[in-house]
Amino acid sequence: MTNSETAPHCSAFLGEKLIASGGVAEVVSTCKRELDEDQLAALLLFDDRDSRIVEVDFRGSIEEVERRQKPAPRDREQPEALAKRGRGRPKLGVVAREVTLLPRHWEWLNSQPGGASVALRKLVEDGRRANSGRDRRRLARESCYRFMQAMAGNRPHFEEANRALFAGERDLFVAEIADWPRDIRDHCLRLAEAGFRGERRPREDRA
Repeated sequence: MTNSETAPHCSAFLGEKLIASGGVAEVVSTCKRELDEDQLAALLLFDDRDSRIVEVDFRGSIEEVERRQKPAPRDREQPEALAKRGRGRPKLGVVAREVTLLPRHWEWLNSQPGGASVALRKLVEDGRRANSGRDRRRLARESCYRFMQAMAGNRPHFEEANRALFAGERDLFVAEIADWPRDIRDHCLRLAEAGFRGERRPREDRA
């Protein structure tokens, strides 16, 4: 399937078998065409970003199902409607939310150039840059674990594979899931790969 890189992607599993993978709308259409009602009821669609379940209403004709997958048109809000939202700059993607801090934290933030909001945004951006690799590994491991729990929670070596995943031990993880059904195993490996990327090797293994 050909898809835009920015479009949501998912993978559809029926039991141990991967039915389709790609853009959500395309995967849903493929499943609706190729599977019967009982199979559709047992189908699991996973968001490829975080392995959360994608809920799909397969009732009706394929045209009706496809129509439901199309995003609703965005309303063009008038300036007065935007003004009613209160603080924040919605057009720039800046929104106001409550932050709870101790008085000394507010005192420090308010003393920074640009005030509390500018200082908080700078702290967040600095944190994102400093921890980007660690965050990517964590999110990849959490996504893989979520899929494993749904599709392989009762399979042999699940606990061992889970420990190896979060310990960053790629070779051990691969060995523990080697006997799992091919489609499930391959999907786990794809999800987990970013979770091992950049992980430091144990000292005894270093040259």
